[in-house]
Amino acid sequence: MIKVNKIKIEKKVQEKYFSAVNDGAKRFEVRLADFDCREGDTLVLKEQEDGTDKLTGKTQDCEILYKFNTKDMEKYHTKEEIDKYGFVILAIRKKFNHE
Repeated sequence: MIKVNKIKIEKKVQEKYFSAVNDGAKRFEVRLADFDCREGDTLVLKEQEDGTDKLTGKTQDCEILYKFNTKDMEKYHTKEEIDKYGFVILAIRKKFNHE
């Protein structure tokens, strides 16, 4: 079995989004795909004061569970559809019936 090294990627995030991740309400991250990462890597979110470049010193380690690049959607939609509607990113989870 080949062992793949996991990496840590550090990214700044505004306070309101940092808080939502930290509270568990925000379970997704939308980023410019200008860096490499894989499932299992660690995304280190560094809290940034809203509207500034100043870091608060708070960090949150997040495990990358799934990676999806929106460029892949160009296989399924025309440029005109994408320009007209854009994309929506949805945070979802499997719904369980407890009856």
